[in-house]
Amino acid sequence: MANTFGKIFTLTTFGESHGEAIGGIIDGCPAGITLNLETVQYEMNRRKPGQSKIVTQRKEPDEVQFLSGIFEGKTTGASIGFIIKNANQRSNDYEHIKDAYRPSHADYTYDKKYGVRDYRGGGRTSARETANWVVGGAVAKQVISNIKINAFTSSVGEIFMEKPYQDVDFSNIESNDVRCPDTATAEKMIARINEIKKQGDTIGGTVTCVIQNVPVGWGEPIFDKLHAQLGKAMLSINAVKGFEYGSGFCGAKMKGSEHNDIFNADGTTTTNLSGGIQGGISNGMDIYFRVAFKPVATIMQAQQTIDKDGNILEMHGKGRHDPCVVPRAVPIVEALAAMVLTDFMLLNSYKKLKG
Repeated sequence: MANTFGKIFTLTTFGESHGEAIGGIIDGCPAGITLNLETVQYEMNRRKPGQSKIVTQRKEPDEVQFLSGIFEGKTTGASIGFIIKNANQRSNDYEHIKDAYRPSHADYTYDKKYGVRDYRGGGRTSARETANWVVGGAVAKQVISNIKINAFTSSVGEIFMEKPYQDVDFSNIESNDVRCPDTATAEKMIARINEIKKQGDTIGGTVTCVIQNVPVGWGEPIFDKLHAQLGKAMLSINAVKGFEYGSGFCGAKMKGSEHNDIFNADGTTTTNLSGGIQGGISNGMDIYFRVAFKPVATIMQAQQTIDKDGNILEMHGKGRHDPCVVPRAVPIVEALAAMVLTDFMLLNSYKKLKG
């Protein structure tokens, strides 16, 4: 199932949405890192359900229990094991899909691939799995503590924050429920999400991530390009439909004379359409990218679907679901970015030692 993420700094996870617990093992974390466990829990609180009126009302404390790899507040170099207990399952909400497939979910493909599925909240394919990723990312952030990673909601539906990332005050990200650092835009986004929620529908959006202070030289020139690994990480998130970095798709409309980042004498560039990465390797400029999230597939409206025998039937969504997943995805984007960068930092250090 490819339950392991990373090459040197790795996270292997387990668990289902409605099982006893979820959890994981972090391997490759350097010894001697002072871990602030309150900071780990803070990141979990940013992702957890029930934190505001515009997200799912499932109530999970998402308290992390560390089992190994930490002694007297520092990492030992051994595997870091952890669990997060599930506390607020309502499995009966999913009885109506026991033999049916929800449109645009993984129900059909999972069942056809494995011949068995846990229909309670999607089981292993549930976005509840991403809580494990946030733990891994919270640890990774403390390994690369000099690097700043800030993600925020940049659009909801047709409502976009027009301000360029260079003008964003990252301290405002947590000032509102939608995690958009522009107050006026955030209010419009929240109103739109509430409107969509009343209709029993869902809406998508985008998360922008800005990474600062990455040294020159992280990443590989062929298959392990830095942007390729960031893209793979982001496209692993449930509901993600697109990833672009730097100028992204807008760069396809430009001429080379418009797109080239001209060098200054110190190696910086006058523009940053490359998005901080050239030839798959970090160039010292800010790394920035955008991630597109589709509308949540479970809607509180009647839809046509099929059951396991191919019979057409009508389905109506039940349970507690996000009308827009984007606000809770912000810490997930940061977490995966942190794990990718920690992996490349360790790989870069290893190559220097060998050289």
